[in-house]
Amino acid sequence: MPRAAKAAATLAAFSLFTLSLIALSLAALSSAASAADGDLEIAFNDHCRECHSFLKDDNRLGPSLYGVVGRKAGTEPGFAYSESLKSAGITWTPENLDKWIKDPDAFIPGNDMSPPYPGITDPAIRKQIIAFLQTLAPKKN
Repeated sequence: MPRAAKAAATLAAFSLFTLSLIALSLAALSSAASAADGDLEIAFNDHCRECHSFLKDDNRLGPSLYGVVGRKAGTEPGFAYSESLKSAGITWTPENLDKWIKDPDAFIPGNDMSPPYPGITDPAIRKQIIAFLQTLAPKKN
């Protein structure tokens, strides 16, 4: 095999090997991101799913949390909110959700969520739950 042809074959093999490594790396990153999203949903399921759904229009003991980030408190259609929540005048920002999840009664006294829900003191768990809720927001064009 002539030297130029040998060099071209070596370069082609090296390029294919490099592209394969890049593809594997991207697949691993995608898998890690999926696992992280799964961890967020697990945090939600462990602390919120007993009373709340994340499906649109699926109110249960608590209102559906689909699209809750950015929504005005006490406004999910088809759910009977307490007067204190309906008149709170707040929007569910990540900061307000953090305060609410930490201690609902301290944030909005007289709500129907506490008791029985005592709140979550661990800021890492609250952060995971809020990150999950942010993935449920309706897409805006």
